[in-house]
Amino acid sequence: MASITIRNLDEQIKAQLRMEAAKHGHSMEEEVRIILRGALSQPQKGGLGSRIRERFAAAGGVELEAPVRSDTPRAPDLDA
Repeated sequence: MASITIRNLDEQIKAQLRMEAAKHGHSMEEEVRIILRGALSQPQKGGLGSRIRERFAAAGGVELEAPVRSDTPRAPDLDA
């Protein structure tokens, strides 16, 4: 099994963790393992773009008009 050290943990978070562990009848380490297991077992919804859009959806958005493309594509100059 691997170990992890968490530095600069806020005292209030540590106190809440201690209280949750006591409420559930196990150690703080076990409480952290349960929290991490639960958080990481949640399936990811969509790709990164979908998750970003979902996160900022409440802020509203702007519909942009796509520019009309009239120029024809050029072949790349690979000699440069």
